[in-house]
Amino acid sequence: MAVKKKFPYRAALVACNGSCRAGENGCTYGCTGCGSCVSACKFDAIAINRDGVAQVSEEKCVACGACVRACPQQIIRLHDCANAIVVKCSNRDKGAAARKQCPVSCVGCGMCEKLCTSGAVRVRENCAVIDESLCLSCGMCAVKCPRHAICDLRGIFTT
Repeated sequence: MAVKKKFPYRAALVACNGSCRAGENGCTYGCTGCGSCVSACKFDAIAINRDGVAQVSEEKCVACGACVRACPQQIIRLHDCANAIVVKCSNRDKGAAARKQCPVSCVGCGMCEKLCTSGAVRVRENCAVIDESLCLSCGMCAVKCPRHAICDLRGIFTT
């Protein structure tokens, strides 16, 4: 059942794309697929996908924050759904170590930060972070990210 929302609305976002297979390849920052968020969600808005990663249905999510509080990895956050450009990585390891753990992990190269004309993207602890209040959703960071850690949830700039 979809929840009727007023624009702009918020929903939960899992900052992991699942390619790291948290725990298997040494990544200690990604989604482990433990299901804590699924159990915490009273709106049936979260499921574990075929990659073993929590995935949120924006249509069902009411942004109550229960999954954010339940996630032992602390990789779920509430985001503004009007901004579809997101960082789908939480890895804070430096470049070489991050590369070994995941083919699409952020390595903190700073390319996104240099390209962002609005100053919305910053690299913090070797991982890109987007300030949604500043982001123009131009998608330049997503297009130019050499590791594809930044993506467009709409699929316009990235797939």
